[in-house]
Formats: sequence, C-alpha cells, structure tokens
Amino acid sequence: MESYLQLFLLLFLSYLTGSIPTSIILGKLVKGIDIREHGSGNAGGTNVFRVLGWKPALIVVIIDVFKGWLPTAVYSTMLFDNLPIPDVGVLQILCGFAAVLGHTYTIFAGFRGGKGIGTLAGMLIALFPIAFPLCLLAFIITLILTGYVSLSSIMATVSLPIFLMILPLIGIEQSSLSLLIFALFVPWFAIYTHRSNIVR
Repeated sequence: MESYLQLFLLLFLSYLTGSIPTSIILGKLVKGIDIREHGSGNAGGTNVFRVLGWKPALIVVIIDVFKGWLPTAVYSTMLFDNLPIPDVGVLQILCGFAAVLGHTYTIFAGFRGGKGIGTLAGMLIALFPIAFPLCLLAFIITLILTGYVSLSSIMATVSLPIFLMILPLIGIEQSSLSLLIFALFVPWFAIYTHRSNIVR
C-alpha cells in the first residue's frame, strides 16, 4: 500500500512541476497581461514570442523544457525506492507525461495551459538523449522550409520513432521496448494538442 502511495505522490509532484504556468507568470510580470487573452490565446513559448518578444519567450522555453526533464530524469529515479513499477523506463514515461499534462492542463490557471511541446521536449531529452538532437534537426529544417512552428513540432515528433528504428542499424544501442512503444504515441499527442492549428 505504501508503495502505491509513493507512486501517487511521485506522479502528483510531476504534475505540479509541469503545472507551473511559466508563460502566464511572465505575461503578468512583463506586461501585466494574461497571455491567453492575446495573440493565438495559447499559453506557450510561441505565443509569448509573438506578444512579448524573444527574451521572455526564451525564458519560457527553457523553464518549460526543464519542467519536463526534471520529473523524467530525476524524480523517477531518485525520490522513492520499492515502487510498484519495476521498469524504470515506464516510470520515467509516467512522470514525464504527468508533467506534460500539468503544463497542458495546469491546476494553477483553470486547467488552461499551453500545448505541452516544450515540456514534452524536456521529457524526450531525458528519455532519448541521442535521438532528440536528430528530432530537433527535423524541427529546424521544417521550420526553415515552412515557417510554421506547429507543423515543425509535429514533424519532430513523427521523426522520433523513425530515428529510434534507424539508430540500432548504425550500432547505437536500441531503446527498451517500453520507450519504443511510447515513441509511437508521441506524434499523436502532438497532433491532438495542435488540432486547432491544423484546422486553421
């Protein structure tokens, strides 16, 4: 019973970490506005860039990435022992995804947060340190060719499982089965959170 309570506390702490509404806080501090009432209405780094400029946007992106990295890399491996999930990869996925959900549905701002891509990026850095730079390259190339951040984010997530299947062919150690399965679901989450952009 105690181990399940620890798991709940671990996931709740991960969710709270992801819930820190970075862009909303910066909007209040820099201009005294609710960032969700300006620009695209999204509480994320891209909208902060449009409304407040690149410096506040850079701060937002760095903190949002850290919000995803911390639960995935640190909370899941250092906070508790004897958890009911022996697979560390699964535990990392759960903690990271709790943080992404926290960012997207933040408890501190009426459950209206950002699209979660920055926090998801932090999670992916912790889970896939070799594949992530390749996904970032896919993001940059798509952004240069199209100018759309949302499409670039989707293409970066779509490229993740592809890179994970290619890397073992060139002698880089294969990811665990749990991480490979998770990588297949990442693009669907990105597409879902960007559904309004896709419609536009």
